[in-house]
Amino acid sequence: MKYSSQNFKETLVMDFLLENRFRFLRHLLFLIFFFLLIYNARFWNWYSEDSKYYILFFVYSILIGMVYINIYVLVPLFFFKTRYVTYFILLVALGVLALNGIGYCFDRFFSEYRVINLPREKGGIYEGVLMCIPIILTTTTVKLLQKWIKDSQRITELNDLTLRMELNELRNQINPHFLFNMLNNVKALIRTDPGKATAVIMKLSEFLRYQLYENDEEKTLLTSEIDFLSNFINLEKIRREDLSVDIHIDMDKRILNSIFIPPNLFTTFVENAVKHSVSLNREENYINIEIKMEENKLHFTCINSKNSDFSAFENKYGGLGLVNIKRRLELLYQNTHELNITSTHKEYIVTLIIPL
Repeated sequence: MKYSSQNFKETLVMDFLLENRFRFLRHLLFLIFFFLLIYNARFWNWYSEDSKYYILFFVYSILIGMVYINIYVLVPLFFFKTRYVTYFILLVALGVLALNGIGYCFDRFFSEYRVINLPREKGGIYEGVLMCIPIILTTTTVKLLQKWIKDSQRITELNDLTLRMELNELRNQINPHFLFNMLNNVKALIRTDPGKATAVIMKLSEFLRYQLYENDEEKTLLTSEIDFLSNFINLEKIRREDLSVDIHIDMDKRILNSIFIPPNLFTTFVENAVKHSVSLNREENYINIEIKMEENKLHFTCINSKNSDFSAFENKYGGLGLVNIKRRLELLYQNTHELNITSTHKEYIVTLIIPL
């Protein structure tokens, strides 16, 4: 792929604004530029040569502190969270506090260093402070630009990853082997228990419908996700009569029916639970799933039995599907979620907590 000089320049500028490797250089250039701007203010001529540099660094420190408080405290905590009125009130208050503090120190501590024979020019310390206004506006704009670019990149990456996951799920999760076993079971049930065969076909239909249609939405009802997991496990139970399954929902039904989550958020964990709950020594096979809400967070827990003598499972739990779901969770919730996977002698325990 060929890049024009214009594309190269745009990429270089984007990298300079966003990449951590340029962070020190960005701040260094800004500090130097800001220092030169303050240094060229006229009011330093009112003070003696011996004192004006101390006064210069004092004013510089106050003003640069105000700028950094704005971009690292006020902007993230208030402007990014659309609390614009609070942001502007605090920004004005910060400016007034800095201005009064500088004025007080000039009158209280620095007045004796003034060169008396130089006429006082209009503007005074206000000239230096007013220089901060375009600086604050510029740095705030750069901060907003950085956030917008990062959010755009995150959305693009999330869309690409979601598309790949959906394709992989259609190819791997509903694999021919799984469907072959289900259809064979239905074929046998048609001869022995037609009523049960009809029920199985209905569950298989619901299973496929969720995968092919509801999976296209950005979010789906939690109840639909639970129904899908239930159908998936019940289809597996047809092949494995020794499999014990318990799905426990601990929340009010009205709340349950109002919660939306990204589709297939729990599927990878349940699929792994089904796969690794197979016992080779006629031990108890079980999958226990609990979904509840606490403090406006959704808690998902999946516990499945495992064969204590088959250590080969230990290093294969999850595989690529688990890597993908971890990355998807990072993109969806930006590290506001919690995911813990624990392996004991007889169980795998998965706990996922996501904000609502």
